[in-house]
Amino acid sequence: MKHQFGRLALHTWTIDTTPLATALDAAKKAGYDAVELRRIDFKRCFDAGMSNAAVLDLIRKGGIKVGILGVEYGWLFATGDESKRLFQVFRETCQNAVALDCDMLMSAPGQISGPIRDAIIHLRAAGDIAAEFGLKLAIEFNSQHDVLNCLEVQRELVSGAGKPNCGLLLDAYHLTRSGAGGRGFEDVPGKDIFVFQYSDVPAQPVPAGVRRPTDRLAPGKGAVKWREMLALLAEKNYTGYLSYEAPNPELWAQSPYDVAREGIVLTRKLLREAVPNTVN
Repeated sequence: MKHQFGRLALHTWTIDTTPLATALDAAKKAGYDAVELRRIDFKRCFDAGMSNAAVLDLIRKGGIKVGILGVEYGWLFATGDESKRLFQVFRETCQNAVALDCDMLMSAPGQISGPIRDAIIHLRAAGDIAAEFGLKLAIEFNSQHDVLNCLEVQRELVSGAGKPNCGLLLDAYHLTRSGAGGRGFEDVPGKDIFVFQYSDVPAQPVPAGVRRPTDRLAPGKGAVKWREMLALLAEKNYTGYLSYEAPNPELWAQSPYDVAREGIVLTRKLLREAVPNTVN
């Protein structure tokens, strides 16, 4: 099946304080094509006494496709027993992805750091596990991470692993924060981009010591060069999901239905401006 550019997903971190069933409903009613779920969405349900099977059933009843499924972060750099635990969770997430008919996993580096050579070894192992289940794995860089904090290191990691089912997750926020905004990823082959997340960037810098910024804005309300960025994605024939990830306490305090709807309205406006022939 050939997909078109401009498919939209809602990342659940954007409406983080919302129960999962309500988050799914908000995404569906707003008109998103899919959702991006996280491991923490499962864990919160587990903590509430639900079994894994019950969580899967809840998601299926939500009536919206799971386009991307996040694994628990940290496995790229973890060692010892923590590494073993995280890889077991990784395998469980692969099983859940298959159960939900989702073919794309994603992972950020998490809060652990270490030599990039170790991350390459771990990515090879993760790619092999994902391949057992017929899944792809997109790796994100975090502009605030000690090691995996820019596009160059992200590409070194993925190319070093050399796994065809492992690719790049590009994020408008982190690209802009790291100095690669607008057309800053022009030399990245389109085939290497597996997932694209987005939110806008405030004018203020990230406060010192903050590793997971929650200052992200709705698209069009900050410093991201949207026309250049979206046009470049279209030029590269990217047809994966555009996943709206805008964690911010101000958004969490609003109705998830309003936040989801605002995101899709603003995104479609930007898409029409950047790629006029986009059907959305």
